[in-house]
Amino acid sequence: MLIGRRFGRPGLIGTVARTAVITGTAAMTAGAIAHHQQQKYATQQDADAYEREQEPEQYGSVTQVAAPAAAPAQAPASGATDPLIDKINQLAALHASGVLTDTEFSEAKAKLLAG
Repeated sequence: MLIGRRFGRPGLIGTVARTAVITGTAAMTAGAIAHHQQQKYATQQDADAYEREQEPEQYGSVTQVAAPAAAPAQAPASGATDPLIDKINQLAALHASGVLTDTEFSEAKAKLLAG
């Protein structure tokens, strides 16, 4: 005769243990999925950054880009136009379109303002 053994449904401790295992497995799975998505996003960001770095080599230097075609200059209402402001606006348009990086934009703007 077997004494102390239960057959059928698990007791309270068995149910709690099973629930803890299921919860832990679900948390680990969710964490693994989140980690995988973060790695995928970081890899895509690295690839995009590399591609942006390679564009000047593929398409020539930034100074060879036709700036007036990218950002047509608009004359102010008074009819007088400042060439320096026009050039800065063209640089800003190139920066906004992604042709110039933040550093390139800052350096080009500093050159315009200095000279």
